[in-house]
Amino acid sequence: MNGTETLGGPPQKRAADSPEDVLKTGLFVKGVHHDAADGATFERLDPSTGVVSSIAADGRAADAEQMVSVAAARFSAWSGRDGSERAAVLRRAKTLFPRYAARFHTSMLGEIGATTEWVEFNLRVASDVLEATAQLAEQFGRSKLQQAEEPSQAVRVPAGVCLAIAPWNAPLALGMRAIAFPLAFGNTVIFKASELCPVTHVLLGELLHEAGLPAGVLSILTNAPENSREVVETLIACAPVRRVNFTGSTRVGRIVAGIAASRLKRCLLELGGKSPLIVLPDADIGKAVEAALFGAYLNSGQICMATDRIIIDHAIADAFVSALAERASALTAGDPRNPGVRIGPLATSSIAVRLSALIEDAVSKGGVLRSGGPSRGQFMDATVIDHVSPMMKIYSEECFGPLVGIYRVGSVEEAVTIANDCEYGLSSAVFGGDLSLARAVVDQLETGICHINSATVADDPFMPFGGVKSSGYGRFGGPSCLDEFTELRWITANRFPKET
Repeated sequence: MNGTETLGGPPQKRAADSPEDVLKTGLFVKGVHHDAADGATFERLDPSTGVVSSIAADGRAADAEQMVSVAAARFSAWSGRDGSERAAVLRRAKTLFPRYAARFHTSMLGEIGATTEWVEFNLRVASDVLEATAQLAEQFGRSKLQQAEEPSQAVRVPAGVCLAIAPWNAPLALGMRAIAFPLAFGNTVIFKASELCPVTHVLLGELLHEAGLPAGVLSILTNAPENSREVVETLIACAPVRRVNFTGSTRVGRIVAGIAASRLKRCLLELGGKSPLIVLPDADIGKAVEAALFGAYLNSGQICMATDRIIIDHAIADAFVSALAERASALTAGDPRNPGVRIGPLATSSIAVRLSALIEDAVSKGGVLRSGGPSRGQFMDATVIDHVSPMMKIYSEECFGPLVGIYRVGSVEEAVTIANDCEYGLSSAVFGGDLSLARAVVDQLETGICHINSATVADDPFMPFGGVKSSGYGRFGGPSCLDEFTELRWITANRFPKET
């Protein structure tokens, strides 16, 4: 933390040590960088230091419309390629990741304060996404060919131009997911980059273009935060845009869904979460603590699947909380450039202010602070609040930071009730020695994802990923996303005998 920061306030903007240290990007169209139509740019500050980390083109409505025109013009050629050709591009992109790794490390460190552990997690998942989508491209191509001679066919065809919107918190994993799945099925894509990591997101486009993705099949639009609604509304309003996939907060997801609904455009929404980790009385406490630490504090807890709630039986609660608090107390937030730092800065000052308010509210209403505490500027240590009750804001509000609450219960039935007493339903986990009992608990949980004896945070691009309730609808991953990015058509062909 630099000395100009104040409690809960944003880092004070400082000049970079040299102009060469500032990352720069333009709009990515037809495989090259372009200035915005009006030449405007915006800055992103390094959340650890307050130094300007990147400068990006500030795209507006005119830029968005031009990208749609390019994507629409390239759709026929890309959708007409065989699935094996699209798969080859995606696999070449996978092989390029090691060459781009250093650039991704630099941009993620400067733009979102990512630790090395988090960058490597993103690289691994994004690479898996490319393999999963390559396999889908091959399968989709074969399914079309196999039906070619049938007199009555149900045929899958690419939907058209797809708008992809991904957040800053997992820029490689979620950014590549937003782009690669629609590409695999033959769609062209316009990717609206996050305002907090524009350089990182545009790097994905550079990688795919080097892998052989034809110019114009993917365009990437960067914009200042205040112009996001303008560009999203413009993009969704354009007739060639047929699908929208959005990953981000529930609040913004509702806005995007509303805009899309007004235009009868279909959405895939992967939104917020407040994931519960239920620890049953016969659970292995040591392994449950390890999973809780990983799920709650990876990327400073700024993950949609983060372990937000630990629901634990009174019989083992004291032993579990003591072990968790001891381990969490050793996780001190700092600049990831420093050796041994595993918890980096919070991405924005507003996150820090909100989390500090949640802690203050919980403690004032009987919560017990076992480790950590309010933020120091944009840094917040691993925090555990014990004895969470329904009267506290933390009981129902998504944390999205290095903050986890302990909910003590007296029975399995009470644990399930509390886990489901939440507007969100993305991920969950259950720890227990009796797998049949653990599975019985899983079957009662209202979440799209659940893991037995592992953390709430996990990603497998070959499996369906998404939530229920206010965590959104639709699924990324594997064959489950076929309906998200294609249209299903019924085609018949009558054969008449030739006249003699």
